[in-house]
Amino acid sequence: MKLCSECKKNIAVVFTSMMENGKSEIKGLCIDCAKKKGIPIIDQLMQQTGMSPEDIDNLSSQMNSIFEEMDLENLENDNMFMNLFNVSSTSKDVEDKENKSSDVKEKSQKKDKKSKKKRKFLELYGTNLTEKAKNNEVDKIIGRNREIDRTIQILNRRTKNNPILIGEPGVGKTAIAEGLAVRIAQKEVPSKLFNAEVYLLDLTAVVAGTQFRGQFEGRMKNIIKEAQESGNVILVIDEVHNIMGAGEVQGGAMNAANILKPALARGEIQVIGVTTLEEYRKHIEKDSALERRFQPVQVEEPTVEETIEILKGIKDYYEDYHKVKISDEVIEAAANLSERYITDRYLPDKAIDVIDEAGSRANLKNQGLVEIQALKEELEKIQDKKEEASNNNDFEKAAQYKMDECRIEEKIKEMEKKYSEVEITIEDIAFVIESWTKIPVQKITEGEAQKLLNLEDRLHKRIIGQHEAIVSLSKAIRRNRSGFRKKKKPTSFIFVGPTGVGKTELVKALSCELFGSEEALIRIDMSEYMEKHTVSKLIGAPPGYVGYDEGGQLTEMVRRKPYSVILLDEIEKAHPDVFNMLLQILEDGRLTDSQGRTVFFENSVIIMTSNAGTNFKSNIGFAKDRYDVLESRVKDALKDIFRPEFLNRVDETIVFTSLTKDELRQIINLMLKDVMDEVKEKGMSMEVSDEVKDFILEKGYDEKYGARPLRRTIQRYIEDEIAEQYLQGKLKEGCNMNVKLNEGKVVFE
Repeated sequence: MKLCSECKKNIAVVFTSMMENGKSEIKGLCIDCAKKKGIPIIDQLMQQTGMSPEDIDNLSSQMNSIFEEMDLENLENDNMFMNLFNVSSTSKDVEDKENKSSDVKEKSQKKDKKSKKKRKFLELYGTNLTEKAKNNEVDKIIGRNREIDRTIQILNRRTKNNPILIGEPGVGKTAIAEGLAVRIAQKEVPSKLFNAEVYLLDLTAVVAGTQFRGQFEGRMKNIIKEAQESGNVILVIDEVHNIMGAGEVQGGAMNAANILKPALARGEIQVIGVTTLEEYRKHIEKDSALERRFQPVQVEEPTVEETIEILKGIKDYYEDYHKVKISDEVIEAAANLSERYITDRYLPDKAIDVIDEAGSRANLKNQGLVEIQALKEELEKIQDKKEEASNNNDFEKAAQYKMDECRIEEKIKEMEKKYSEVEITIEDIAFVIESWTKIPVQKITEGEAQKLLNLEDRLHKRIIGQHEAIVSLSKAIRRNRSGFRKKKKPTSFIFVGPTGVGKTELVKALSCELFGSEEALIRIDMSEYMEKHTVSKLIGAPPGYVGYDEGGQLTEMVRRKPYSVILLDEIEKAHPDVFNMLLQILEDGRLTDSQGRTVFFENSVIIMTSNAGTNFKSNIGFAKDRYDVLESRVKDALKDIFRPEFLNRVDETIVFTSLTKDELRQIINLMLKDVMDEVKEKGMSMEVSDEVKDFILEKGYDEKYGARPLRRTIQRYIEDEIAEQYLQGKLKEGCNMNVKLNEGKVVFE
């Protein structure tokens, strides 16, 4: 290709042969210069192809981008065009060409030396980490000496000296590559690596803008060539599994991995790969030819103690950025709390993010920093005005600006003393984690402590009777919330009793008291899991089955709401395989779904309800016998239904007794209150006499079915009548209803 003879910038696309001094000379013109000279071939091209002037301009820019990577001497050399036009060369021309070619060679040799220093493609598509480390632009790495030493040991090999860092996301794989660059900059490496330079290759930038076949391959070959000629370049490819498909076209096998393989095998270049365990298994391991060229270095998740040391080492960066102070106690809290409550990420990444966001939170609360910044901007303007006044010999104004400058500087110093000492607190760390996970991590406030101490009374407002059950449940919740419990193990109960005595209602009331809403209740009807194959619905379908990507019903809900009440209704109806799965949840508080992700239940309250053992009521008097005798008989019945290893993992089995008539009368009052609230929303009021309540109790009382028949009785005698009269127009806004009993019938007045 040839540059335009006129502008010397764009690619020449129109060539003309002109006679000058009896010699034929070829001139190349770009599209823009050809237009200016009025050459008709451009107009002919537009007529023949139907292209618009804008299309012609786009074509010109595309051609420039295609050939921008080619060396200029190749573009300037016009020997190849002479033969196109059969132009003969005289001896003088030959001599001139030889002289020119020798000059070009000398220039090219000089350019080669410069290019080794410049490294055009490496600088364009990579970042020199060693240079950044020398300029203190890379965060220092704390620990990880074993992994860095292992990486250096592999790099020091004669062949197959390409380490690949494998580990979970967020454990610090890329930081190890940066740590290697820091060591090279500080000369803390073997002599072979003293002059090594680490380049972080941006594979996306290499692929970006490649429009035609061969552009990507050309870029990769040039990068390999520059690294090969330099002899001291180490390429770091983050997310190295992407090379398997980078640059691949449909039906072709030429991608970045296949381009790199020969150079890696011969040891011409050195590459450090970085990828996760899952991606390594999915992409790299499948290509054995590529896998054998890399030497794996396992990067394990650091312990909490190691994470604390890492945070102490890098806290200066976050203190300077957020203008805050970070104490050792805050660092320890961030490491410990993130390890305990953030279960779907890895150290040190999650602890660093907690510190970062807590610093942002503390910084935003410090309003003084905004005022200081505004004063600094004002100071700069005054200094500019002072300098301008001095240049204009206006010394009176300059003196005035100098006084203003001193005044603002003094004010900035005062404000910096007042506002600079902002410190991140443990409450900030707890708030950040709570906002991420919705798990209450902050210290129990006085109001919340009082709320927990009065939990029995608050539950009794919704639940009538069942005193023993409410006391046992409240104690377990207080123990769980205050932190005095076995870690990892969730709080679990079995509620046993006849139907309609308040088992499910107590769970709903607990959810409201703990979370303020019944929305935090995860309810699963175990009658849907009576068949063996339905067990997979809880944890997700296995690979190859429909619904594999959707996840499990239980695992997905707990992952979204880890701090919740889980109700497993009618537990005895579930298939035995469900109990096998529950064993792990009740003991270790964890469950692995079909996609291999671990879900933690340690912050959940698991409540299972059952009607087992209620057939003893006729023999021992289910409602009136002593509670401890009843409890032992029911627990014996449970042993016949559930396996010992299942019952042994449940914290407590709570037996519900049948409701007495006095308790049912209180339940009627609660139900009627709900009806009155609905009537009140319509702008009306309602009063119910005691005779009507006794009538409802008489009609709806059934010891076997508990409180549920009362709801149906109220619907039949009160709610249905209200609905009819409201639709007939007899009941209007502002009216007052008195519900009374007249000759055995419920009447409205």
